[in-house]
Amino acid sequence: MHIVDTTLFYAPHSGGVKRYLHEKRRCLTRMDGLTHTLLVPGTSDALIAGGIATLACPRLPGRAGYRWPLRLTAWRNALLALAPDVIEAGDPYLPAVASAEAAAQLGVPAVAFAHSDLPRLLGHYLGTPGVRGAEAWLRRLYSRYDAVLAPSQVIAARLAAAGIARVGVQPLGVDAEAFRPACASADLRAELGLPARTRLLVFAGRLAAEKNIPMLRAAVRRLGAPYHLLLVGGVAARRLDGHTTMLPYEADTARLARLFASCDALLHAGTQETFGMVVLEAFACARPVVAVPAGALPELVDASVGVLARAATAEALAEAIAALYACDRIALGAAARARVERDYAWPRVIAQQLVFYRALRQQSRIAAVAAGLAL
Repeated sequence: MHIVDTTLFYAPHSGGVKRYLHEKRRCLTRMDGLTHTLLVPGTSDALIAGGIATLACPRLPGRAGYRWPLRLTAWRNALLALAPDVIEAGDPYLPAVASAEAAAQLGVPAVAFAHSDLPRLLGHYLGTPGVRGAEAWLRRLYSRYDAVLAPSQVIAARLAAAGIARVGVQPLGVDAEAFRPACASADLRAELGLPARTRLLVFAGRLAAEKNIPMLRAAVRRLGAPYHLLLVGGVAARRLDGHTTMLPYEADTARLARLFASCDALLHAGTQETFGMVVLEAFACARPVVAVPAGALPELVDASVGVLARAATAEALAEAIAALYACDRIALGAAARARVERDYAWPRVIAQQLVFYRALRQQSRIAAVAAGLAL
């Protein structure tokens, strides 16, 4: 079986979607009888079946280096040339339109993975008209797909409420071999110029507006010493103030795992998370998580593995941080690691996807036979 994933959410400094795709490739390429191709924007056209294929696209302004596809015909033709058995589109834009068209021509299943919350994004900028327009677009687009996957219950519910059918939940995962408690280093605080007794909290990811970084900083500032926040995802390493240190975006998994495992807990104030892969990475390192009750975060963070703040405010977040240090953090971390091993290790997640893909292919074959008999 040849599986093709395509998306524009792929750039040098992109986050969860890129990690998902790389981990998916890593798992699938180890399995007999499976071929995986990733089709993404790049600097040139390079159609590599079984590898990372690219189509030339102009670069968008911004540090992450995203590129925006403009050539619908070229994208569709690339998918046709790859001749997959299943196509998964990871965005609701041009690659998704091309995927639906190519799948229809090839007679293969098309799966849409709703990694982003487009209605909420447009609603932020355009208000109610933006929400309604985005929902109408998604209804038209996803009606052409055999199935729509959401990474969390909250996104699945929003899609269903928008009138989108055939929605299923497919959680993402984590590399439990790379992210593990043994990655911890007792030297991190000294390297950061912090006292050994520092209560060190970490957040890693795109430092975008929806991540609410000012809220994180304000919460730690409220608590004062010995609390300190480590932000991973900036341009350069620097001390922002007496309570916050910034490190550059970290693409190396081993170094990122060391940072997570060497801190006391992950701190997350994002209100628009469609899943929260960084939470799983902290869990895999046996680190509890303090988060706000918004987006998909409450589906991952509960009292057995961390502390959920009572509200998405700096004051409530500070209270939750203080509450964490009144708990048995070792026990919380151990429970978090156990949850990852049971439910979220990538081989388990991808195996679930393969079962789903094979069922779709079987349905497609049955439908094709029925159509032939009807003729």
